[in-house]
Amino acid sequence: MSNMSETKNTQVGFVLGLTGGIATGKSTAAAVFQQYGFPVIDADQVAREVVEPDTPGLQALVQAFGKEILQKDGQLDRQKLGQLIFGSATAREQLNQVLDPFIRGKITEEIVKNKATHPLVIVDIPLLFEGHYDAQMDAVAVVYIPESQQIDRLMARNQLTKQEAEQRVKSQLSIEEKKRRADIVFDNRQTKEDLSDEIKKWLSFNRFL
Repeated sequence: MSNMSETKNTQVGFVLGLTGGIATGKSTAAAVFQQYGFPVIDADQVAREVVEPDTPGLQALVQAFGKEILQKDGQLDRQKLGQLIFGSATAREQLNQVLDPFIRGKITEEIVKNKATHPLVIVDIPLLFEGHYDAQMDAVAVVYIPESQQIDRLMARNQLTKQEAEQRVKSQLSIEEKKRRADIVFDNRQTKEDLSDEIKKWLSFNRFL
């Protein structure tokens, strides 16, 4: 972490990729950074914005999947799109290929804009490693809990059976692999307050506070 302070001293915005697994507490961590006034670029929000009516992203989706994915008011019918790609790995891959340039382009644009005015920029991306976004980050932080705890939390949060929760967890890169690849690990095995304290310590150590 010593190189963090050196980067901070250059007065150039430091870009921290924030990721984790499903139900590990990534959104909670992102909210802590926001509380301290650091901008958080939310990849899920960007993914929604690039398919709003009359956007090139939505037009590209219509070209790929047909006009039946639109509602009468021109909005994306997410339910119909979901039905088209449900159970089809090929269709899901096609969806990712169509939207990736728009999502990646918008995230890059937001990074450049925020770096100019903030010492630290957080980029919240659930599939950061899977999408190879780590190359765009100065460092990557993973919000970590063990897989067994991940499954328990997901069952409680989404009212899922153990089998359903395990399926969702296994569909992502394992949390242990993400932890192995991380530059920084925020341990979320305890309370939200403990996670918040850990992030505050990291910010203070690297002189962002």
